[in-house]
Amino acid sequence: MKNTWIRRAGLLAILAGLCLSCASRRDVVYLQDVSHLETIVSKESFVPRFKVDDVIGIYVSTLNPEASAPFNLTIGVAGGEGTQSQSVDYLVDRNGEIDFPVLGKIKVAGLSPDELRSFLRSQLTETGYLKDPIINIRLRNFSIAVLGEVRNPGSYPVNGEQINILEAISLAGDLTIKGMRDNVLVIRDFQGTRAYYRLDLTSKRVVDSPAFYLTQNDVVYVEPNSSAVSGATQDNRATLAISILSLIITSTLILTR
Repeated sequence: MKNTWIRRAGLLAILAGLCLSCASRRDVVYLQDVSHLETIVSKESFVPRFKVDDVIGIYVSTLNPEASAPFNLTIGVAGGEGTQSQSVDYLVDRNGEIDFPVLGKIKVAGLSPDELRSFLRSQLTETGYLKDPIINIRLRNFSIAVLGEVRNPGSYPVNGEQINILEAISLAGDLTIKGMRDNVLVIRDFQGTRAYYRLDLTSKRVVDSPAFYLTQNDVVYVEPNSSAVSGATQDNRATLAISILSLIITSTLILTR
């Protein structure tokens, strides 16, 4: 009789633990409504654009290196074999401008890399400074922050010109089981205006969101789901349940002696 009571109490404890920890497929699966071999064309056309405080690398080259040299900022850096030249990047100031050699102040905030490249090429050729210049442009400080219910929250550098929300989450080690997948928040700051976007990662239509592709310095925040919010209460209930079960087992042992 005593063993029967103990087995029943143990079974109740296991069932209680399973109920507290279980999660449905709908809670954790991404892009749930994508069917087999389905093709979706995104309606959003992502174009990266420069912002205030961006650091931009610009290198101008031509068949005549001496002609293009004045348009490439460099500084001397002491090395093992004497002083070597190192290129200098451009910081976009609070007015959205950079100070470019010879041409002076240029408004770059809001421009895409292609638009800035086209503008510089036209200015350098139409003024007669250079012939057929090749202009390489790269954003040096592209990073995003991923916070909340992810395995490795933090700030992450981005190689290249674009990254989407799923790739950003993968950098942070994916969402935890407690992350809210249907209400991920993206915070974006552009020229002093802060925008907030809510993304549903369980839907294939997430690709149509203007925040599906992230921009430099975007913040991704994964909110805790209802299970995580009530986690403290559940922990207390679990502790109480264990205490009650322990009391039942102890009482059973005493009464059946």
